Amino acid sequence: MLKHLTFAASALFCVLTSLAQTNDPFCNQVQTMKNMVLQHHYQPKVINDSLSTHVFDLFLENLDDDHRLFTEEDIKTFELDRYEIDNYIQLNLCFFIEKYATALTRRIKSSKKIISALEDEVFDYSGRDTLRFKPESTFKNLKDDDAIQKYWSKRVRYNILYTLIENDSILEQIKTDFKRLEASLKPKLIQKEICKLEELQNRLGSIDNFVKEAFLNAYLHYHDPNSTFFNPSEKEMFESSLSNDQYSFGMITSKNEEGDIVVVHLTPGGAAFIDGTIEENDVIKSISSTTETLETYCVSNQDVLAFLSNQNHKTITFRVKKQNGTLSDVELTKSISKTEDNSVTGYVIEQKSKVGYINIPSFYSDFETLNGRGLASDVAKELYKLQKENIEGLILDLRFNGGGSMKEAAELSGMFINRGPLAISRYNNGETSITKDLNRGALFTKPMVILVNNYSASASEFFAATMQDYNRAIIVGASTHGKASAQVILPLGTDERLGFVKLTVEKFYRVTGKSHQSQGVIPDILLSNLYDNFKTQERFEPFALQNDAIDGVRKFPKLSQLPLEELRRRSMARLMDDTTFKSVEALNALIIKNYFELDSEYLLTLDNVYHEMTAYRHQWEIINQPIIDHVSDFAVINSSFTNELSTYSDEQNALNKSLLQDIKEDIYIEEAHAILLDALELYVMD
Repeated sequence: MLKHLTFAASALFCVLTSLAQTNDPFCNQVQTMKNMVLQHHYQPKVINDSLSTHVFDLFLENLDDDHRLFTEEDIKTFELDRYEIDNYIQLNLCFFIEKYATALTRRIKSSKKIISALEDEVFDYSGRDTLRFKPESTFKNLKDDDAIQKYWSKRVRYNILYTLIENDSILEQIKTDFKRLEASLKPKLIQKEICKLEELQNRLGSIDNFVKEAFLNAYLHYHDPNSTFFNPSEKEMFESSLSNDQYSFGMITSKNEEGDIVVVHLTPGGAAFIDGTIEENDVIKSISSTTETLETYCVSNQDVLAFLSNQNHKTITFRVKKQNGTLSDVELTKSISKTEDNSVTGYVIEQKSKVGYINIPSFYSDFETLNGRGLASDVAKELYKLQKENIEGLILDLRFNGGGSMKEAAELSGMFINRGPLAISRYNNGETSITKDLNRGALFTKPMVILVNNYSASASEFFAATMQDYNRAIIVGASTHGKASAQVILPLGTDERLGFVKLTVEKFYRVTGKSHQSQGVIPDILLSNLYDNFKTQERFEPFALQNDAIDGVRKFPKLSQLPLEELRRRSMARLMDDTTFKSVEALNALIIKNYFELDSEYLLTLDNVYHEMTAYRHQWEIINQPIIDHVSDFAVINSSFTNELSTYSDEQNALNKSLLQDIKEDIYIEEAHAILLDALELYVMD
């Protein structure tokens, strides 16, 4: 009877608490997000103990990914929630989040105190302590405060030795002046570690905000790795990254070694450029809108970008420290400017035949207008210029292209085929729809090679897969990321301060009905890659959507089969004894061994750290030398139009020369070019 009464009292308390919390913004976020996921997500998961335990693990990982703040005792306390999170969500109970914010605040404060106390500690470099290096996946939480103190002492000592060796590669010189050098460096590196913790303290404005957003993201990432929470600034930054134009202050900032936020680039024609007061290398001390001020000491560059991207901050006063030491207050208002990273330029590669080369950085678009033009339109313009140069083939470079607008990917696909289906979309109710190219004719019908790598994702894969299925292009490089899903951004309420969710709402399939989800687009010709076995592709992400297949389009107008076997044979023969690609394979093995699979220990001494660092550097320099020395035989030139543009300014001319040299030195472009020349020799396009 007592047990039943206790349960009833607890239930009543929960109901009353729930009613009291309905006006809590975090509760509103959780409940709205839960309902959105159930209604719109491609594959919503049941809210049960399985969800609870996995969200719990993801949440703790978001809070302390290095496992260096929370102790084993903290984790034991948190474990009480492992199978309760689903109940908290169903009953609309939000009080649980407070203990995590409190614990993280306490642990940051404690770690800062421990690190500060190291200034008075006489560091021992005699080898009495041992350094142990393990793969990140094996990291465990430290036992208690004593273990944390030992960890930070070793870490700071290692960082001191590492920095000394970085600054001076001659061991005897370091030993001769070690006492003075160590004394000078020690307070700086201690302060640097404290500053990193204060960055975490200031993240998203407060620990409270950081912890709540970490939970919201854990809930979404349990459903799939591409669903995520955005606060208003993050949404603005994300959309700007996929746009060819953006409202901004026209500057790029970075955090330097001293922890200062520094202006590293001014966008020509942007607000800062036109004003003329702020210059590159100026230090930003604070930024102020009409409602708030952000001091830039011990904050991350990401938080600075978020403040600048906030759509409510249209006019900002920048307090900058000039290079002569004076302080100035500069008021700037956002203006529309071109996103420099989101632009394409066509080049001509000459050797035997003329072929075109275009690097596509992302599938950017104009989100402000209904029929806005973006990547596909820009490529069409460059193709027009290249065809004026009488090119016989084309290389499209999609390496490191993380995707973007599916509309742009579909339009780009349509430029290279006559007409037909491009892909099949499937929704959470099982319904499907076919994306089609409805425009007859193609802008370019000559042979094509498409370069991809492990970081080509989403819209890049959509385009590459379509070209492969139509036999329209030869896909060259490494297997792609493996993201065959599409997301939409939905608001969590009428008050945008509640934030937004980027939610996976559909999967897309190739016209054959096959999927590259968690598998990637497999190139027709594989090339060794520096990033092989890094496990960065989607299939290695927790809770990635699985690969499957559906009924494809029975008949579509694909072109004649390409001579892939012969092209592979010729490529393999070329690369069999190629020193540069052998160097890539050796560098990849070196990185895997020294970072991803590192499992070693040695005594903490200057000699041992020096040996560890210099041995790795020496190996890298020897292996990398053939790549550094390599220059392709072909010539790279501008189209006539680009040549004219590059003469407009010294800066533009210098950038253009650098880009031409980069293309000439790129071993992947060189092999893609060789494959394209083979293709020109072997077949004539339909």
